[in-house]
Amino acid sequence: MFYLHGAFLLYLIAMLLIGLYFYRRTLNTSDYIIGSRNLPPAVAALSAGASDLSGWALMGLPGAIYIGGLSNLWIVFFTLIGVYINWQCIAPRLRVLTASLGDAQTIPEYLQNRFADNSNLLRLVSSLVILVFFTFYVAAGLSGGAVLFEKTFNIGFSAALLIGGLVIVSYTFLGGYLAVCWTDFFQGLLMALSLLVVALALLFFITGDTGHAVMFPGFSLADLRPEMGWFWGILSLSGWCIGYLGQPHVLVRFMSVRRPEDIPVSRRIAVLWTAVTMLSAVLVGLLGRSYFSTPLANGETIFIALSQAIFHPFVAGLIIAGVLASIMSTIDSQLLVCSSTLSEDFYRTYLRRNASDGEVLLVARLSVLAVALTGFYLANQKADATLLSMVAYAWGGFGASFGPVILFSLFWQAMTRLGAILGLVTGALVALLWNQNHGGLFDLFGVVPGFLAASVAIVAGSKWPGQTPPPAT
Repeated sequence: MFYLHGAFLLYLIAMLLIGLYFYRRTLNTSDYIIGSRNLPPAVAALSAGASDLSGWALMGLPGAIYIGGLSNLWIVFFTLIGVYINWQCIAPRLRVLTASLGDAQTIPEYLQNRFADNSNLLRLVSSLVILVFFTFYVAAGLSGGAVLFEKTFNIGFSAALLIGGLVIVSYTFLGGYLAVCWTDFFQGLLMALSLLVVALALLFFITGDTGHAVMFPGFSLADLRPEMGWFWGILSLSGWCIGYLGQPHVLVRFMSVRRPEDIPVSRRIAVLWTAVTMLSAVLVGLLGRSYFSTPLANGETIFIALSQAIFHPFVAGLIIAGVLASIMSTIDSQLLVCSSTLSEDFYRTYLRRNASDGEVLLVARLSVLAVALTGFYLANQKADATLLSMVAYAWGGFGASFGPVILFSLFWQAMTRLGAILGLVTGALVALLWNQNHGGLFDLFGVVPGFLAASVAIVAGSKWPGQTPPPAT
């Protein structure tokens, strides 16, 4: 256990040092919230990927393949499409428009400027959607990190929650956006490397003794058929693609790329990283059943179990730190988006319009603490809830609400302020209500009906009599 603990400790210290380094380089709110739009293409690509895939890539996806078989390969397919579309279609336009429309620092500010909303209502609605969904998202991430600490160090859930949370909150509080993106960059490298090393080691161990081809017991090509059948199954799984269009912690990476000309480089890096990470996760899930003769009680621990079974404890500690990295890389991004929303979209907009830059920066840092404390409370209250069930609300809500609004705002000039507001509210409500029901059509991924309903609401609201589209952008 000494080696395992030592590897973990080295990793956590490295993250804190990054936070301290960028604390000295964070001079104003633009630095803290969006890195002054100066993110290198590789950092933008990997930080977006790491903050989005999170623990799903290292625990959820290998577990889904280990338990459910090849039908879950569709998740990989649609995720890769979603990543490509995001960087190809959304990123270039969003980077240019957010800079040209009043140098918008946040998604709510961009929407307000895009639709010339002097009433601030659109900014208020979009800010509330972000805060509601991200609070649950942060709680889910903190809970997942606590479970990892609990199992690794054999300590109580509450203590594990406090330790893991303090590290994440510390470097986010200190270094802001730059610290988050650079830690996510290294965490993304660690995630991909961890999965790849375990997958290759498994191939060596399973085939090394016999030299024969790897066999995947219990799986066949027939398993590619989705659970809901080909039509409804594929339609449901497509939610993994369209959901990407509305994730604020990913969209902000597009806004902060150093130059629009850097985006094609970021796109290639992002797609390659996602492909390596997810295909390695699939191999871990498939080969895990060959390695363990007795099925694991919890399939989602297959990656951790293999790491501990194959490698020296110190190496296993570094690999398991990759799991923590995947969780941390999402929580820090969510904390920062909530922080920027509270400081820029609420405090400066509604409470102190003439607040100094230093004052707003202080509010942003205090907002990190406030959201984290709320997340701590919710995570403690829902200690027995599954990570996936807690994340489902946030992912579906963001994909269904912000996805259509961002897409239409970038490519449909006739869209109006009313259409944007109706799209946000309709998508969020449909996704939430859909997830409250089960069976039959309600087994469809909630982001799909939410996205469609929001799109209809956007068109209807924009075509409503008396609506005037904003000036051409």
